[in-house]
Amino acid sequence: MSQPTPHTDPRRSFLSRLGAGALALAAMPVLSRRAEAQPEAAVATEPWLSALAKAKHKQVFDAPEVNGGFPMMFSGAYLMTMNGTYKLKPGEAHVVLVMRHGGAVMALNDAMWSKYGLGKFANVTDAQTGAPSTRNIFFNSRAGDVLNPDWSLDKLPALGVTPVVCNLALNKLSERMAGAMGIKPEDAYAEWKANLVAGVQIAPSGVLAVGRAQEAGCTYCFAG
Repeated sequence: MSQPTPHTDPRRSFLSRLGAGALALAAMPVLSRRAEAQPEAAVATEPWLSALAKAKHKQVFDAPEVNGGFPMMFSGAYLMTMNGTYKLKPGEAHVVLVMRHGGAVMALNDAMWSKYGLGKFANVTDAQTGAPSTRNIFFNSRAGDVLNPDWSLDKLPALGVTPVVCNLALNKLSERMAGAMGIKPEDAYAEWKANLVAGVQIAPSGVLAVGRAQEAGCTYCFAG
């Protein structure tokens, strides 16, 4: 004989399911707010984002390669045409220039370019010698180094550009170059970090910087 099944009140079952669902829905906004709040808490450790808070017009230029210095040229052109076309006040337009992957070498000073042969690595020729460059032609640029030396990396911050370099690229590229030179990877990495050109800030990774800049309202432009 089959055992009698306990009687279940349909209305009570429905209310129980409804209550459980309501609790789940009520928890979702809290979880969402917590997830959104976590990146915002990091702003204090990302000073390169601070200028974006005041800018009405902002763009991030993604530079995974040196591309003949065009990441700087695009940055300068954006600011020149935005300011000139729309008659903007100082600070209303801002650029974040992210140098990542092979483009990270643009953030290093002449001493590192000479010591580690970065001109040969990045296929950058010095127009004055016709040989792989032993100096960073993208910083303190001379006539013939880039299309417009007035937009070289040392001059861009005063125009409204925040230059950022990828920490992962500094780590991995210095490790790669150190191996060929018999230098300890950790020593090369420390040396590279200590020899960034003036004004460049370090982000944990270039792809993080590109994403965070967009979260802060930047439009995206590939510059590499």
